[in-house]
Amino acid sequence: MISPEVYLPVLAFATAFGVTYVSIPSIVKVAHMKHLFDEPGERSVHKHKVPTLGGLAVFAGLTMASLLFSPGVEEIKYVMAAVVALFFVGIKDDILVIAPVTKLIGQVFASSFLVIFTDIQFTNLHGLFWIQDIPQYIGIPLTVFTIIVITNSFNLIDGIDGLAGSLGIVSSAAFGIWFYLAGYTGYATVAIALIGALFAYLRFNLFGKDNKIFMGDTGSLILGFMISVFVIKFNELNIRNDIPYHIYGAPAISFAILIVPLFDTVRVMFLRYFQGKPLFFPDKQHLHHLFLSIGFSHLQTDGILVGITIIFSLTTFLLNFAAGVHTIGLSVVLAAMIIFYIPTFFLRKQNKKDSNV
Repeated sequence: MISPEVYLPVLAFATAFGVTYVSIPSIVKVAHMKHLFDEPGERSVHKHKVPTLGGLAVFAGLTMASLLFSPGVEEIKYVMAAVVALFFVGIKDDILVIAPVTKLIGQVFASSFLVIFTDIQFTNLHGLFWIQDIPQYIGIPLTVFTIIVITNSFNLIDGIDGLAGSLGIVSSAAFGIWFYLAGYTGYATVAIALIGALFAYLRFNLFGKDNKIFMGDTGSLILGFMISVFVIKFNELNIRNDIPYHIYGAPAISFAILIVPLFDTVRVMFLRYFQGKPLFFPDKQHLHHLFLSIGFSHLQTDGILVGITIIFSLTTFLLNFAAGVHTIGLSVVLAAMIIFYIPTFFLRKQNKKDSNV
């Protein structure tokens, strides 16, 4: 007889997709009535006013599906409570615009709440930098820092149609499949619920005409936060080497799965620092901006960056049985530096050619 748990991910996906899909047209209608739009500006890659409240629908779909269908995950109520806190931070920023420091305080509060009331925190670095077990006074701030970095990396990468949502689907799928194979059906169900909500959102974000919508800060903050939870659980569960599909280089593989948002965030921060700009100064130096400048469309750029993520993820999972955490990590960083320099090289070559004309 098939266990009922087998059907829970399917039910979670269907519920999250359905709730998100049904919600978006109504949200778009209200946004038009109340004039809640993203106004085109210097950094915008769109030419028309588009509502930015897609995260509201993603939040509704994810929360309902996760609370209904995540078996044996006692801490899910705390995860969703933290998501609610981020929801209010994001929705206020999407409607009124708040200062970056206020947004950061909200993220610190949500992540600290989660770490204090649950066991979602780092206790072991899997030999990274030759460190294994770490004390709680290091693990707690390290966990909070990791959540904030990953959350903001998705917030920063959300610059063109479909990119953050597509990367969120790939990342959630990578962690969700492992959770399911390793027997952690509860977290697999939450990951599948997030995928369902994102698929429904992308239907309107990429292909919507009258109902086109952006996820806004509400969506990107919640997305990044949930991915960070998956990263922490993935690393902590793999401390045990007696579980099915044990991953030896969990920290390096986590980085590979998130290679686009994390590498792009570090890259842009370095560029801004050496250019003397504030680290959170908005500009057009992100990877997706470079691909657009070369001449790729939004969909083509999404496809390239999603393809790179899939290749990195699959390759590092295969390397898990042949290399250690340092070898995998170094290989990922070097490969990313080479691959992500390519658009810069072609753009400089193109600009040099144009200046000589």
